[in-house]
Amino acid sequence: MASDAWPSAAELAARLDVHLDDVELLERALTHRSWAFEQGDTATNERLEFLGDAVLGLVVTDEIFHAHPDEQEGRLAKVRSAAVKTGSLAAVARELGLGRFVRLGRGEAASGGADKDSILADTLEAVVGAVYLDQGFASAYDLVERLFGARLRELAGHGAALDFKTSLQELAAARFDELPRYEVSDTGPDHAKTFTAVVRVAGEVVGRGVGASKKQAEQDAAREAYGHLATAAGATPL
Repeated sequence: MASDAWPSAAELAARLDVHLDDVELLERALTHRSWAFEQGDTATNERLEFLGDAVLGLVVTDEIFHAHPDEQEGRLAKVRSAAVKTGSLAAVARELGLGRFVRLGRGEAASGGADKDSILADTLEAVVGAVYLDQGFASAYDLVERLFGARLRELAGHGAALDFKTSLQELAAARFDELPRYEVSDTGPDHAKTFTAVVRVAGEVVGRGVGASKKQAEQDAAREAYGHLATAAGATPL
């Protein structure tokens, strides 16, 4: 399954500072379905991604639960959601240079797949799943803690910035007794769409956003809208 086109899985293990008895398991974690399809191999990293997602969520939850004993459930949920969302996982993956290691089919590689948020996030989860399977929960916990510890501490102090859509919804409900309405359009080919979102509150456009996904564009629009409404209400925008 390995290929000279990518650095070895052993090199990635060294970068992660983890030991794996079964390096082929880490190779599997790096195998995108586009590569598997081209090679006539039915095994991809998707099962490991499924497992790693659960391990990652548990470790992050445990970390923030014990680090913030006085926080309410809603606040903890926002921190967790911000930490494990696709954009956050992709940012961690980029810091590791993970895109260089992902086994991609020719078409996916040519379209910039090695730097796509979704592929990077999925691969990182698969790597966590591989470490868990090979070395157990303690090793997986240690890896996630090293990769996400600083990010979790940073997110804990971000207030509304954890989830601008939710914060805007709460602010709009309190001030106008109604929920924000989003209008989203897209341009570009299917593999590289750009989404533009407009958010209205009380009939007025209060924010606009652009992103590589509908969700990202809506969050960007919500961030602008939250800042606008918070300033109008005399509060300090976050």
